[in-house]
Amino acid sequence: MSTKSANYVDGFVLPVPTKNLQKYRRLAAKAGKIFRENGALEFRECVGEDLNIKGMLSFSKLAKAKPGETVMFSYIVYKSKAHRNAVNVKVMKDPRLAGMCDPKDMPFDVKRMAYGGFKILVNE
Repeated sequence: MSTKSANYVDGFVLPVPTKNLQKYRRLAAKAGKIFRENGALEFRECVGEDLNIKGMLSFSKLAKAKPGETVMFSYIVYKSKAHRNAVNVKVMKDPRLAGMCDPKDMPFDVKRMAYGGFKILVNE
């Protein structure tokens, strides 16, 4: 799918205990389906692989990852900030998502997740 018309991205960086990666993957796949069904253009979950580049602040350090944790970089693409807001209203009302958001059953510590909305500057 071409995202040339995309103008907004929600981004996330979070540490996930490596032992919970499969549980996280299942949760993310379900969430991705819900976001896409409600209008998101793309939903991506990326698992850290090459994170310690000499001379750079590593994602591991940025996320304050502990031994035994893997850093995830995730993003959701929208047409605009207004589109993101409209999609999020629908997603938050979706009963499937509510059933997945028990803080006691999450495969990661939600309080350690970094999140932000970004307007796209370059879209080549």
